[in-house]
Amino acid sequence: MTDTDSGFVDLHTHSTASDGACGPREVVRAARELGLAAIALTDHDTVDGLAEARAEGAALGVRIVPGIELSAVEGDVETHVLGLHLQDTGRLDEQLRNLRAMRLTRAERIVSRLNELGVRVTLEDVLSQSAGGAVGRPHIARALVNEGWATDMRDAFDRYLGNGRAAFVPKDRLSIGDAIAMIHDAGGLAIVAHPGQSGTRKRIELLVGLGLDGIEVRHPSHNAEDVARLSALVEHFRLTPSGGSDWHGVVEGGRTLGMMRVPISWLDHQDQIIAARGLRAGGDHEAYVA
Repeated sequence: MTDTDSGFVDLHTHSTASDGACGPREVVRAARELGLAAIALTDHDTVDGLAEARAEGAALGVRIVPGIELSAVEGDVETHVLGLHLQDTGRLDEQLRNLRAMRLTRAERIVSRLNELGVRVTLEDVLSQSAGGAVGRPHIARALVNEGWATDMRDAFDRYLGNGRAAFVPKDRLSIGDAIAMIHDAGGLAIVAHPGQSGTRKRIELLVGLGLDGIEVRHPSHNAEDVARLSALVEHFRLTPSGGSDWHGVVEGGRTLGMMRVPISWLDHQDQIIAARGLRAGGDHEAYVA
């Protein structure tokens, strides 16, 4: 799979429906300004931003690939799985409600630990940052910054929220097999997100056995060696490549929308897999406006 001259896409973005800083419409507008042919909206454990994104995409001529990013575990290791080209999000509703409930419970426990440490932040402060979206640690970090308990997001994670820090609370567990099954049940493709150095042949082979469809080859956290190795594994296991910026709408920092220059040919390859399964590329529009 090589680059083409026919355009670029970004198949990993986030909005305020989860922990992004921009609303779904703003994400699409940013993509239009950059000349991207398509983006996938892949909010954490929710598809609530898809209807808004698709409406804006239709108006601006930007294709929206309906997606999601699920947090799962392999043994004791947290793994993120992207679901792309979702056909029927209604089939995910109950499971996603459960995941969002787990996120809220985790946020409550983290806030309780912070209070025990003398950090006076409330759950209401956190929920005001999430604005009704699926709550996560970035919202708690923003509340800490807003209330003056951290200088910036990195400081909040380094001091309180990162793995092993004083207020860290592990997530409730969704197995990676269940995550892949959820995505397939909704008619989508299951893509392991940003595997980096852990994307070894042994690990990918195990995931393929669970039904994995593809690998996120291009991601800001991957170096040249990662990209070469993951590309070889895509070819070896006959998977589909994917890639994206993992953009959360933050102006500062090194990540920008479209930065990974993902060729549209990769999206075409994914469309071919969807078509071969007798599904419709782009998903069922009615599933997102009901």
